[in-house]
Amino acid sequence: MDDRWLSVTEISEYLGITRDSVYKWVKEKGMPAHRLGKLWKFKTDEVDVWMRQGGANGARGEIKKQHRS
Repeated sequence: MDDRWLSVTEISEYLGITRDSVYKWVKEKGMPAHRLGKLWKFKTDEVDVWMRQGGANGARGEIKKQHRS
């Protein structure tokens, strides 16, 4: 199992988003990240769980629930 820490560039490529979006999601949406000095590092398993819970759609610390019509 590959459990190494990913950089901002690597996680942006993994998710298919821009580096700027990564920084925005960390700041505004609570994307799980770990700061090591000036560097941000990410674990894919933490980010995957956050995404599955609707993290990119919700506000910081908030998990959006899907509503069925």
